[in-house]
Amino acid sequence: MALTSEATTVWTGDLKSGRGTTTLDSSNAAEFPVTWAARSEGTPNTTNPEELLGAAHSACFSMALAGILSAAGHTPESMQTTAAVTFQPGTGVVGSHLLVSAKIPGLTEEQFEAFAEDAKQNCPISKALAGIPITIEAELA
Repeated sequence: MALTSEATTVWTGDLKSGRGTTTLDSSNAAEFPVTWAARSEGTPNTTNPEELLGAAHSACFSMALAGILSAAGHTPESMQTTAAVTFQPGTGVVGSHLLVSAKIPGLTEEQFEAFAEDAKQNCPISKALAGIPITIEAELA
């Protein structure tokens, strides 16, 4: 069964001096202030679409990798994934870099890297980002 998730952004003002609020409607879990300055300059205490995309990518990848590992009999004790999404003004999103570190007993670095590559290729957010380069660094803790 398909699940549709919704988020809403309310924006006031022009692009450069305006501001908005993005709300996670489906879960009602959070509300985020957004501005152009956060997107183009990295100002504190506000987010941007790329940070939210990074959150989606890191969560999706982590779930995919946990599923792949568990199906192969290697349940992770712990795993941390960071997704660094790069925005170039005038061009757009130009890449996503995944950095994953995990503690998984009985697994070699080579095996872990292969499982991580599989998750990178097959998580739904990676597939949605097919138009940009996605790179990965995977290491066992």
